[in-house]
Order: sequence, then structure tokens, then C-alpha cells
Amino acid sequence: MRLIFMGTPDFSVPVLDALVEAGHDIVAVYSQPPRPAGRGKRDRPSPVQARAEALGLPVRHPVSLKGQEAQDELRAFGAEAAVVVAYGLILPQAVLDIPPRGCLNIHASLLPRWRGAAPIQRAILAGDDRTGVCIMQMEAGLDTGPVLLRRETAIGPEDTAGDLHDRLSVMGAEAVVEALGRLDALAPEPQPEDGVTYAAKIDKAEARIDWTRPAVEVDRLIRGIAPFPGAWTEAGDERIKLLGSRVAEGAPEAAPGTHLGGFTIACGAGAVEVTRAQRAGRGAQDAETILRGMALPDVLGA
Repeated sequence: MRLIFMGTPDFSVPVLDALVEAGHDIVAVYSQPPRPAGRGKRDRPSPVQARAEALGLPVRHPVSLKGQEAQDELRAFGAEAAVVVAYGLILPQAVLDIPPRGCLNIHASLLPRWRGAAPIQRAILAGDDRTGVCIMQMEAGLDTGPVLLRRETAIGPEDTAGDLHDRLSVMGAEAVVEALGRLDALAPEPQPEDGVTYAAKIDKAEARIDWTRPAVEVDRLIRGIAPFPGAWTEAGDERIKLLGSRVAEGAPEAAPGTHLGGFTIACGAGAVEVTRAQRAGRGAQDAETILRGMALPDVLGA
């Protein structure tokens, strides 16, 4: 099939690779424009643009798709369908109407739960035990289109947002290749009105750990926003990111934030055992390695 591919971050790259490997003709790749990055703040192409160029595919990165010129260029590619995954631009109805077989979106949740910007993180933060990917026919509403195909996976007790990101990216790639191969046989399933939730973008203000919260909530926060932006606390004069955790079993009662030994910290109810962390200016390390290089204070977050 002649396809337009639209995506920007790392999550989208395995999908592009899978479409190429499946033999589809990617006539153009659309991605967000290069952004300043690194110490020199030089423009850096998105992961999708970099991968597309390595594959020898033509890349476009318009600032908007609302103008007639941009829409005419897209139409001129003569694509039968578009595959969209974490592109980052709103597609106006005029664009959605261009491919005769529609625009298919890969969304990393079990719709209608967690429509919106941060479905992977919000699923963990809410304590969901399952998530997945949906292949959806796009329409003008925010993730409201009918679902063609869905795939599920369990959320493990120590899964981080990073773990799910990688797993769901591969699942989405496999699912969209299957959906394109069976497009005529798939019946679009309208999303029910019941069960709609919205996955708001993660605000950095959410990242500071409140040790007075129950351990189950602190654990979900640590795992739900790891590796980015990363939940953080103060260890003496140092800010440290906590990137992996589990609820500690059989921990003694203590005041919230109390260091109980190892990297186990008391919470408002129960305690959390940190399994991975990152000190300022350093790479992420497992808890045992971190503790060899620093002594935790008696109370964190004070």
C-alpha cells in the first residue's frame, strides 16, 4: 500500500521500521520540525526524521497542516492511507479526508480509557492492571474515532512508564501491520460513551514526591513518570530522581520520609523500596550502586 507516515518521537520509530519491513511503499514521512537540543542548542532532527533519512525516505516537517499549500503537497503524494503515531500536530478534517482509505492512528491505551497526551503514564498512576494499543480510524475529535483493532498487555507490579513505552511501541507496530493487511475485513467499532477518561500531559509539579501519601501511590508515581520527567525527592542538600520501585513488604511503621535501611523509605502508610535512582549530573543506577556512593540522610524530602 502507498502510505504517508506521520510520527515524531522514539515511540514511533519501530512502527516505521515495521511498515517498511512489511513491504509498504512509504511515499513520505511527516515529522515535527528539528528542535534545539544539547549543550550547543543546535537544531536536532526528531528520532523519526533521523530514521527516515537513514532509510532513504523523503521527509517533510511543516509547522502546520492547516494551510492549502501543505495540504496540496500531501495530496500530491497519492497515498492510499496515512499511519499516524505520536505525530504532535493536529490533523484538520481536510487532511483526514485526503487519503481515500483514511488515517489510522496508533494510540497507547485501551480506548476510550486514557484519551489524550499521556496514556502510558496515567495508566500506571491510576493503578490500572492492564493497558494496550488501539488502531483507530482518525476523526476530528481527540482520540474519539472507531477502533479497528486492539491488543492488550498486563501492567506488572514493577513496570515503569519506560518499560510500557517500549513494549507498546512494538505491539503497536505489529498491530498496525496486521490492520493494514486486513483493512477490508475489519469492522470499525465505535467507542462507547461509558468509561471515557482523559490522560492529561504530565506536569512537572506532579514529580515531587510527597512521602505522606500511601506507599502504593508513591510507588505508582515513581514508576509512572520514569524515566521522564522522573519523580524526585531531596536527600539532604541533593535532589535525587527515583526511577524504579516496589512496595516494601513488612516494613516497620515510621514517620513519612524516614530512611528505614537500604533504599527503603517510609510513607504515610507502608513503605517503598527504591530499586533505581539518579543523582544530579549522573546516569541512572540501580539502588545498590547508588548507595555505595552516597549515604542517605535519616529523613528524605525534609
